[in-house]
Amino acid sequence: MGNSRDEKIVEWQIGRKITNMNRVAYRCPYGYPVVIESLPIKNGKPFPTLYWLTCPHLRREVSKLESEGFIKKLEDRIASDVAFREKMRKAHLEVIERRKRLLTEEHSFREVLEKVGTGGIRDFSKVKCLHLHLADYLAGVGNPVGETVWNLIEKKFCDDVFCKIGEARE
Repeated sequence: MGNSRDEKIVEWQIGRKITNMNRVAYRCPYGYPVVIESLPIKNGKPFPTLYWLTCPHLRREVSKLESEGFIKKLEDRIASDVAFREKMRKAHLEVIERRKRLLTEEHSFREVLEKVGTGGIRDFSKVKCLHLHLADYLAGVGNPVGETVWNLIEKKFCDDVFCKIGEARE
């Protein structure tokens, strides 16, 4: 599990208790968590979202892109661009492999989690939400949807060290 300072900041960022955080996978230039790696088990059930975008600034920026129709635009690109579709398929498989490394060989959830990609996506031609793809990309997964989202965001980080508020509340 991550350190208690990071956990408290993440809980402040997302507005609720976190129970399956493994570690911080990506930090902003100010040192605050941006993406966390989750354990693939939550409350005794399979949890397929490996990387979680926690940064309030980036979550707002990605929500704007979603409201502008970028989920459909990227699903259309997956459908029409063979190379992009193949990169997306490989990204899902990479997430599956990373998730498997966090479970023992004999764990009963391995079989279920091997059938779904990032965020539990079964149909690799679907995007679901842009936040999870950006989280994958920032955590080092070769996710072309996440890379596209990252490149669409003009202002990558806040100017006001917003998460300092969350740290002050410790």
